[in-house]
Amino acid sequence: MMEKLVDGTGPGSRVADPGPAGEVPPGDLMTGRQRVRLVLVLGAMIAIGPLTIDMYLPALPAITAGLETTETAVQLTLTGTLVGLALGQLLIGPLSDVLGRRLPLLGGLAAHVVASVLCVFAPDITVLGALRVLQGLGVAAATVVATAVVRDLFSGASFARIFSRLMLVMGLAPILAPTLGSGLLRWTEWRGVFAALAVLGALLIVVAAFGLPETLPVTRRRRGGVGATLRDYRGLLRDRAFVGLVLVAGLAMAALFAYVSGSSFVLQGQYGLDEQQFGLAFGAGAVGLIAATQFNVRLLRRYTRSRSWSAP
Repeated sequence: MMEKLVDGTGPGSRVADPGPAGEVPPGDLMTGRQRVRLVLVLGAMIAIGPLTIDMYLPALPAITAGLETTETAVQLTLTGTLVGLALGQLLIGPLSDVLGRRLPLLGGLAAHVVASVLCVFAPDITVLGALRVLQGLGVAAATVVATAVVRDLFSGASFARIFSRLMLVMGLAPILAPTLGSGLLRWTEWRGVFAALAVLGALLIVVAAFGLPETLPVTRRRRGGVGATLRDYRGLLRDRAFVGLVLVAGLAMAALFAYVSGSSFVLQGQYGLDEQQFGLAFGAGAVGLIAATQFNVRLLRRYTRSRSWSAP
């Protein structure tokens, strides 16, 4: 079953035309059912990021009171998660090119589970902030590897279409996360949210171990160590088109997370929403994200890809 997911030799597999190098991307030989299963598995991996970031948002005022700290200090725990996510992507991406996809993924998910369990027992805001950095590192492994698996199996327009469909699965997480968090807070305190994240991480380890095969053969893994990685990063930073797109995406994400970090205090503290109402209000904003990613699929059918963002 797992081998068929990669090489597309299952019943009903499509025959694809070879690319310029005479190689057929493995994903082009997959059946529709196999693609759906792959999107669901990878979507679950990517969704752990938004769930980790957003699920505890309704509890931010409760954390402020429970740990006897300030709103600013609690908001920094969100910043810690993003710092871990950013650093993790820089480290785990090259690591997965050397070791393969499964080992960094399983290690990152295990780190996420450990950090989530320790968050349950965090005695103060400093410890909680540090553990959130570790959570971010674990989230980075899931996000980077899931994206890399798509790149291993698909190329060109197929890559863009699958990735857009993957965003549909991922887009549900920001809608559900605050709602799930607010629902949990009806039965438990804020520490229970991190217990739920630990359970979710453990389930994803099982899914990754048994449902996601290795997609990067040994013959395609990178060699050259840290030096080669640094040279690659230097080349990317010299690409004006790449840097421009990164700046646009970075500014957009900065605006988004300014809203994410402050919305719970504003909507609950200033406008009087309870935790459940906040979850619904926050989730409504993610609907636009899902709509935009699916509109992108239609645009790809009408316009050719730009060299500046096409996958290498």
